[in-house]
Amino acid sequence: MGDEHVTVAVDDGVAVVTLNRPEKLNAFTGQMGAGLGQAYADCDSDETVRALVVTGAGRAFCAGADLDPGAETFGAPGDGFTASPVRPRAWEVRKPVIAAINGHAIGIGLTLAMQCDIRLVAADAKLAFAHVRRGVLPDAQAHWTVPRAIGLARAADLLLTGRTFTGGEAVALGLASRALSAADVLPAAHEIAHDIAMHTAPQSVALSKRLLWARAALDADEVERLETEYHHLVMGAPDAREGVLAWVERRDPQWTGRVGELPSS
Repeated sequence: MGDEHVTVAVDDGVAVVTLNRPEKLNAFTGQMGAGLGQAYADCDSDETVRALVVTGAGRAFCAGADLDPGAETFGAPGDGFTASPVRPRAWEVRKPVIAAINGHAIGIGLTLAMQCDIRLVAADAKLAFAHVRRGVLPDAQAHWTVPRAIGLARAADLLLTGRTFTGGEAVALGLASRALSAADVLPAAHEIAHDIAMHTAPQSVALSKRLLWARAALDADEVERLETEYHHLVMGAPDAREGVLAWVERRDPQWTGRVGELPSS
């Protein structure tokens, strides 16, 4: 599935979404943004998809904006311009989205990865929020996602300098959870996604993800209220019974809950 710039392959509950311009190190274009957004929307509505892995074809994840237009790459924006060109955002997808950063992730390539729930990265990959070195500034809500992940001081170090750092440093900073050899990144991400698809209840994961991304705007009492409200949705439902029985009977669970059945907020 997908178009020439973004492909989607679904197998056994896992969708692998691939940025597919390897000859350009998967440099970002408007077509790629539209394709990625469509892939997210399709996977969100497809109840057979339980988790997504986003990766890049070839040796890079995404080398940033396509600079082929030269000096006009960042020309004056027209009507309707948005600094967040992929909709829905990864955090709005009701299934976990894992970024398998198999190689270099620069500029919007990295800011889009920051919208994902889990990030695995090639240890020797070159990463940079290089926008300020190109005369623009970080996009895709990076001024929210990055400080949220690693704190203001570390975010300022990366966003305001635009410096290059490695996948290994990304893990040390808290931007990614694991640094691996480039060849191991996608298999490891797929393993996590498959584990989610097999062993976690769809509605439980969707509601937990919703709370994780909303928590920065909530105080502890509001989180408690929502946790209680969401427990009223899942407790007593078939999957709450199935999860316990599967564990007791030492078998894989057979989930029946659908994320489409959940209230929107």
